[in-house]
Amino acid sequence: MTTFQLLMLGASAFFAFKIYEHIQTLQDPEPADNKETPEETRSADAFSVFSPESLILRADESFEEGDMQKALALLTEANAKAKSNPDVLFKIGYILQQLNDNDEALKYYKEALELDKKNDYIHNSVASIYRANGEFISAKMHLNESLAIDSQNAITYYNYGNLLVDMNHPDEAIEMYKRAIEINPDFDEAKEELQKLS
Repeated sequence: MTTFQLLMLGASAFFAFKIYEHIQTLQDPEPADNKETPEETRSADAFSVFSPESLILRADESFEEGDMQKALALLTEANAKAKSNPDVLFKIGYILQQLNDNDEALKYYKEALELDKKNDYIHNSVASIYRANGEFISAKMHLNESLAIDSQNAITYYNYGNLLVDMNHPDEAIEMYKRAIEINPDFDEAKEELQKLS
């Protein structure tokens, strides 16, 4: 598996957990009372009867089905209704990254990170974009932040190893791959990369 696929796997697990959370909190939309003022009719709520939670749930389902455009549209609507939700911003960024719009994805990741600085998934995702753009120092900074949050995340060590290979630091990369394998002995991708450097 590539780093990108591992990030997708981690994000999919994250989405599955969020789907479960949202199912637990879903409520039926409130019926309209037809007494809205003109200002209220211009709000995001006026364009959809769905709550942000139900929109997120539907977006997660669309993502799982592989319909990235629909998931993105639903998340964008949820974001318009429930601003400052780091999970929604992260998901939008992640889908944009899958659609190869790294610049736009990075904007959403940074916004999510402002709201949730202790999210290692976001730091890993930001690092992957910086790595793809050749901004290795910035990528390294975010991987260090991710490890400070969760020092037992094998994927972060794997991603760090890949970054160090790109930076032409094979000895340091070997240590990162070894650490990933110590944490997850079944981490075949890390074993493959380690074998390439041995």
